[in-house]
Amino acid sequence: MRPSVLDPLFASVSTLPGIGPKIAKLLTTFLSSQPDREASVADLLFHIPHSVIDRRHRPGIAYSENGDIVTLDVTVDRHQPGPRGGKAPYRITAFDDTGSITFVFFHPRRDWLEKMFPVGERRIVSGKVEWFNERPQMVHPDYVLAPEEADAMPPLEPIYPLTAGLSPKTLQKAMVTALSRLPQLPEWLNEAHQTQNHWPDFAEAVTVLHQPNEQQDISAESVYLQRLAYDELLASQLALALVRTNMRQLGGLVRAPSGTLQNKVISALPFTLTSSQSAAIDDINKDLAEPTRMLRLLQGDVGSGKTVVALAALAQVIETGAQGALMAPTEILARQHFASMSPICEKIGIRLALLTGKDTAKERRLTQEKLDAGEIDLVVGTHALFQGKVTFKDLALVVVDEQHRFGVHQRLALSSKGKGVDVLVMTATPIPRTLVLTCFGDMDVSRLTDKPAGRKPITTVSVSLDRLEETIGRIGSAVAEGQKVYWVCPLVEESEKIDLAAVEDRHRVLEQALRQRISLVHGRMSADEKDAAMQAFKSGETRVLVATTVIEVGVDVPDATIMVIEHAERFGLAQLHQLRGRVGRGDKPSSCVLLYKGPLGETAGARLNIMRQTNDGFLIAEEDLKLRGGGEILGTRQSGMPGFRIARAEDHADLMEVARDDARLILETDPELKSERGKALRCLLYLFGRDEAIRLLRAG
Repeated sequence: MRPSVLDPLFASVSTLPGIGPKIAKLLTTFLSSQPDREASVADLLFHIPHSVIDRRHRPGIAYSENGDIVTLDVTVDRHQPGPRGGKAPYRITAFDDTGSITFVFFHPRRDWLEKMFPVGERRIVSGKVEWFNERPQMVHPDYVLAPEEADAMPPLEPIYPLTAGLSPKTLQKAMVTALSRLPQLPEWLNEAHQTQNHWPDFAEAVTVLHQPNEQQDISAESVYLQRLAYDELLASQLALALVRTNMRQLGGLVRAPSGTLQNKVISALPFTLTSSQSAAIDDINKDLAEPTRMLRLLQGDVGSGKTVVALAALAQVIETGAQGALMAPTEILARQHFASMSPICEKIGIRLALLTGKDTAKERRLTQEKLDAGEIDLVVGTHALFQGKVTFKDLALVVVDEQHRFGVHQRLALSSKGKGVDVLVMTATPIPRTLVLTCFGDMDVSRLTDKPAGRKPITTVSVSLDRLEETIGRIGSAVAEGQKVYWVCPLVEESEKIDLAAVEDRHRVLEQALRQRISLVHGRMSADEKDAAMQAFKSGETRVLVATTVIEVGVDVPDATIMVIEHAERFGLAQLHQLRGRVGRGDKPSSCVLLYKGPLGETAGARLNIMRQTNDGFLIAEEDLKLRGGGEILGTRQSGMPGFRIARAEDHADLMEVARDDARLILETDPELKSERGKALRCLLYLFGRDEAIRLLRAG
């Protein structure tokens, strides 16, 4: 049960005056932490302003600088309406002791303007001044108030990220009412820690962020923002620690076979293991032999051989007579895992099956019957399939591939499919330490740091789009020599239609220029069409594949040697690195061409430089975090840390470590959260949407 003190914060935004169904729907799409329910008052209050306009700046007309936002105390002189039906703007002249100014309005309502600016009367007007032909003007001022109403204008006005259709005024009004509903919550912070940092209480922190007294109140270092960021990080770390404890309490099964089957897998490989692969397999074997459940993250750069480690781990549990499952994020990737594991499984007698959304009801029923009877040792499929009705005779180990948002509840759902199920999560996205803590804080980590033998480094160059024809010519020569080429077009956020047109257009241009058939893959195609295009490229029927970023993860064509990324300046570093990792998988030297449209901004320039300088994914991930915050590293579009609304990796990394230690200490001293502080911490978990963890207190 959610503590009733939080009820005002969990009320829907539509209960606030002035928010009708249309605005409520906009706010839900924009802000709700759970898309299936209307945004709450808390969702609104956790939408923090990114900057502040100082309305206290009152220099007088003559001393207002071009481009400044100023507040002026003026007397209205005269109105100059444009000719009726004409396009000319409506102008109003006003003056103060220092000079005169013109207020400009387009498509005006004359009666409204005459009421707002009565001739001969004083008005307080605030907005942006522009000097035009040495005369100041203000187009559509933000505020026009009679002197007695001047208090209605905030001295410092917070500026929020907005979405189409949502006006700043509407949002600010809603914020004011939302703040009036803030309850006084019990304090969940450690008293000494709070005093030492001079942090305010929760309600004061939220209030000052939305109604700042000074510009620096909303800066990353402000005690108000630090306090809320810490609250959010503590909620996250406490939830992860509870899952960890719960996993431990539920207990695992000791799985320590002789290792014969694992050794067969390793002997069947056409290459020898790298030292970090061997170390990761040792880590996993030790975990499996413990009576507690394994929860391990296997981090390895693109092409570092994670699948091999996973198969060796699965062989350990299969040797004990239990079953394993491998979950992939997309059907292309699931099929690929299946194809790469099949020859080895066949050779050593592991019974392998593939489950996909394309299976007929009959095929799925047959697979399910075999799983229940224990006639399948290892099943590969997409995440979606495992969250449904699939059951096992004795599931022992689940390997989850590339699932950044693989949350607490999915782990719990998996755990229920077997007794003491061990979990191995794999990611090709090198994640900096701070983010490992935020997303996978409850996991042990193994890293694959060396590339398999025989892999050649990839040469990276950046080329301006002005030299497109020359680039196409070079691609033509490479294809004539028998090379294979990926050509990636970016996704533009504004419109899928434009993206589609851009990709299809590039496909057409390349087919005409190279005079040959070229494969095309984009998100709007059916799975069959994508598979057919990929197959043609893989088999060598086509030698060029034009695609959107759908090929970022897991497409394996060892003889592809060139990767062209168009509009490389639009991509995050991690994404560029992922795409580059699609080539250089065979024994031939490979190259990556970053096509950019100049002039480049500072961040984009820095990004392309880093790509040219290094192939080291872990180094790139750390640089990416510095350049843009952690959101993009884990594939979400906005900056900031995935799943966090207030805390930012680049500003609050130090708080993350403290929150993790605090969470551990709390659970050591008060594992059931029953003390006074424990009850307050339950409020905190609910407030930041981590209430799944509270269910564990009851379950455990």
